[in-house]
Amino acid sequence: MDNVQQLLTIMDQAYNRKSWHGTNLRGSIRGLSAAEAAWRPARNRHNAWEIVVHAAYWKYAVTRRFSETPRGSFPLKGSNWFGRPEGAQVTESAWRADRALLESTHAALRTAVARLTSADLRKTPRGSRVSNFDLLAGIAAHDLYHAGQIQLLKRLR
Repeated sequence: MDNVQQLLTIMDQAYNRKSWHGTNLRGSIRGLSAAEAAWRPARNRHNAWEIVVHAAYWKYAVTRRFSETPRGSFPLKGSNWFGRPEGAQVTESAWRADRALLESTHAALRTAVARLTSADLRKTPRGSRVSNFDLLAGIAAHDLYHAGQIQLLKRLR
């Protein structure tokens, strides 16, 4: 297995494939209702829904390094953290749409990475201190970090 394939395997295990470490990001939200995803442990703390959109945003941001995706083309306005519906605005259809956003950004990232070579992974783009390999390994770690947060939120709820 070459380096690109290994990295894709790591990214997939962190996001939606079976692995030894337990629940991945998609698994952490499996079966969550909109109301459960919108629950927050305290005022001014993130909920699972916001974490899902945050993860989608960073998959988009990383994909931009390897594709022609224009800056500012994320479907939601803003960056990093996005307020999500609360109270009466919490609907299953809105929750479904944001889960679909996470799925589509992962698919786009995976497609972009699959086109890379091992030599591409070793490069550090001008203006960055992070190699392509480190960035992609980091996005997998980001998924697992937030999967753990969501698992904890589910327990606290």
